[in-house]
Amino acid sequence: MNQPDRFELFLLPDGVKKLQVTPDSRIPNTINIKFEREDHTLGNLLRSQLLQDPKVLFAAYKIEHPLFANFVMRLQTEEGYDPREALRNAILVLIAQLEQFKKEFSKEWELRKALDIDD
Repeated sequence: MNQPDRFELFLLPDGVKKLQVTPDSRIPNTINIKFEREDHTLGNLLRSQLLQDPKVLFAAYKIEHPLFANFVMRLQTEEGYDPREALRNAILVLIAQLEQFKKEFSKEWELRKALDIDD
């Protein structure tokens, strides 16, 4: 079986950067971002958040090979709006949303545990 061990899909090797950003010289205000050791979970979440930004013209990603947890995202923004800034803004919004989700989940979990104890 030539499939790599599952843990190798998500552990970042020494000397490998998590993100590799390269400008796309063919299309203005466009960058390609390679995400190492990530999969559809982050790709789809990030793409959908980016598309909610009205200044983002295009955001899509592709998995280069199904056996390896890497994807490449292409991001294009309006002129005057840096695609790196759009990516940063999307990430900050997602972090805030996930923190809120964590708080609400923890609250509900504690309530459920309290109800189970009383039964």
